[in-house]
Amino acid sequence: MRELTPDDARHAVLGGGVLACGGGGWKHHGELMGSLATSLEHPVLAGIDELPDDTWVATVTAIGAPAAKHWEIRPVDYVHALQELVKVAGVPIGAVMTAQNGYSTTLNGWIQSSVLGVKVLDTAGDVRAHPTGKLGGLGLGERPGYESIQVVSGGNRALHGHFLSINKGNLNTVDNVLRDISVRTGGFIASARNPVELDWVKANGAHGSISLALDLGSDLAAAGPGNAAVEAVRGRLGAEVIDAGPLRLEKRTRTVGGWDRGTFRIGDHTVPYLNEFMAVDGPSGRVATYPDTIVVIDKATGEGLAVKDAGRGGQDVVLLVAKAGTLPVSSSSIDRAGLVECEQIMGIGFLEYLDAGLRPGAAAYQSLLVEPALLVEPAPLVELVGTTGPVSTLRDAGSFLAGSSGEPGSTSGSAVGTARRAGGRSR
Repeated sequence: MRELTPDDARHAVLGGGVLACGGGGWKHHGELMGSLATSLEHPVLAGIDELPDDTWVATVTAIGAPAAKHWEIRPVDYVHALQELVKVAGVPIGAVMTAQNGYSTTLNGWIQSSVLGVKVLDTAGDVRAHPTGKLGGLGLGERPGYESIQVVSGGNRALHGHFLSINKGNLNTVDNVLRDISVRTGGFIASARNPVELDWVKANGAHGSISLALDLGSDLAAAGPGNAAVEAVRGRLGAEVIDAGPLRLEKRTRTVGGWDRGTFRIGDHTVPYLNEFMAVDGPSGRVATYPDTIVVIDKATGEGLAVKDAGRGGQDVVLLVAKAGTLPVSSSSIDRAGLVECEQIMGIGFLEYLDAGLRPGAAAYQSLLVEPALLVEPAPLVELVGTTGPVSTLRDAGSFLAGSSGEPGSTSGSAVGTARRAGGRSR
């Protein structure tokens, strides 16, 4: 286990921003959440084999469209959602995990770890960002008899007031309902969901995903902008450069039903997106398809390009792809129901390009850059509603509000480490 530091928070944002594949939240949001989490108490990152066998794990994230105009999430919303999930689920949740990597989603669970004492699991529902809850749901939609429990909290207070919803039922149906809720409450809402046994996570998660983002972010911080950033991504992810040049818009971003949709061109290749970059088509046909990790690096900043910024067009960019199976794989990233949903929404093929040989856990990432830290055992999970201290601090920290308050912007090695992959679990 290791305590997560402010430097880790900065690296998580940079590395997560590449693995975001255009989505995964906002850089500004991730920076604020990471800074707050590591200033309260240091969150604790735990490998899949460092937790007791009887640990229950919940997924914590946010739901919505990155380009939504009136989204608002407060830090306390993330804490509140988990507290309510603990109440309704009736199981002792000892660890939380993110559904995906991204500019802010790599830091999902850090604030909950700081305030409530749960561990942040070095595992994700997907090593890259994705548009639907099914694709980060650890295959629970296909688990016989599993009832999904999902709590959402937050919303744009000025427009809708605070919203709390507790939902139980079929995972795929609940996912669809919550996306509608996110739209009706401003565009984004905090979520805690799907408590599950550690054994299920071991069999279905993308292990080492957070360590991968941290190491990639460290590489990028050392590299700086331009070609050095591209080489950092190639070295850490084993990615291939597909094309480069100015980004040209083909179909401008439209936000409909909680989805950011559009298409752009880089050189001879087109990239359709649904919140995230989902495919690459070239003159000879399909080059990459989700769950491949599709990366667009803005050479001016040396950072991963977000969908909300791609919509402006004109940036000098490089398109890279890391094929699925070279990075950690989860069962949800190859979930057929989730892929069919993307086919229906986007009108392009996914299942026909899916590698039948992909196996969850087969490419678990193990960092060689991390030294174990001596840790103080965190406080047990406690009820903090109505107390003073950290929760008051969270409320005082305010909101992250787009629209009238301004949308958080995306601002702005070569010693590059090599990704270490192993067939076993991450440390």
